[in-house]
Amino acid sequence: MEGIINVGLIGFGTAGRVFHAPLISATPGFRLTKIVQRRGDDAARAYPTAQTVRDASDLFDDQAIGLVVIATPNASHFAVAEQALLAGKHVVVDKPFTVTSGDAQRLIDVARARGRMLSVFQNRRWDADFLTVQRIVKTGLLGRLVGYEAHFDRFRPQLRQDAWRERDTPGAGILYDLGSHLIDQALCLFGRPSRVYGELRRQRESVQADDYFEVGLGYDEVKVTLTAGMLVREPGPQFILHGTRGSFLKQRHEPQETALKNAVPLDSPDWGRETPEQWGIMNTDLDGLHVRGTIETIPGCYPRYYRNVYDAIANGAELTVKPEQACDVIRVIELVIASSAQRCALAADFPMTSSRNPDSPV
Repeated sequence: MEGIINVGLIGFGTAGRVFHAPLISATPGFRLTKIVQRRGDDAARAYPTAQTVRDASDLFDDQAIGLVVIATPNASHFAVAEQALLAGKHVVVDKPFTVTSGDAQRLIDVARARGRMLSVFQNRRWDADFLTVQRIVKTGLLGRLVGYEAHFDRFRPQLRQDAWRERDTPGAGILYDLGSHLIDQALCLFGRPSRVYGELRRQRESVQADDYFEVGLGYDEVKVTLTAGMLVREPGPQFILHGTRGSFLKQRHEPQETALKNAVPLDSPDWGRETPEQWGIMNTDLDGLHVRGTIETIPGCYPRYYRNVYDAIANGAELTVKPEQACDVIRVIELVIASSAQRCALAADFPMTSSRNPDSPV
């Protein structure tokens, strides 16, 4: 039954401040009630109607809080999410779900036993460019797909001081950070691979965690390659698709993250839209005619994630991002780490309980 659901947010770093708090606040039916910020008063200034607290137990003990959103460092996700579930809360965990697939499965079991909703914030399923790629694959505009590349490159030669993502700790490094996005997108398109290859590198001076990866996912017909690095000053296309009828190339121009950082209202008529100069290039055959030109990018829509979460809690709607899918992502990450250490491709094994999206094109 529909009604107001009080939400508690744990963490007010980049993830909590830029993504979760604005999206929760803009979702009909959700009320951002409490924010856990251990130090500082940024949350109180940004969201004066929400109570700022210093300890997560204030959320777990509050019977009025229905949903807990966890935007803490990766290594803490499992423990905090388990506490929230045991306290009877519905839970959203920022990506990556957990550090290990065993911990992910444990949370799935607890949520199921407690009858609570559990989801993972995989917002880049709603990136403008990925929505466009998904439509191209589903409609077969390139014929039978044989090659898929996805890149998430940046140029950050200097290490960030006190950045936990760049330390040699569980859940740190670029594979857990950006790899969780690219792997989730690939699994949405193609399902579980039969084998996984991975190469991890530390390319910047004095870096303690991996800052480059190449991942290969093995499927019968399509070769999938995923890469990300921090020393790419002149990036190529983010997406490269090749099929029996043509190709599609797309640079990264996702507008939503910039809009959120600049506090652009989520109901803006141009929300998630790219300019024509940013559209991808397609070269293919359509009904016997050779066509080469730009393809208008489908507008991105991060707000859909929390709308779905609300509908799942309030109305029993099917979750779009299921915890079993997020567990699969963590399992692939584990296989990539093992493959890199052993310098060989590995057969992919997955937990028995999992499902992909029912509207996946493949």
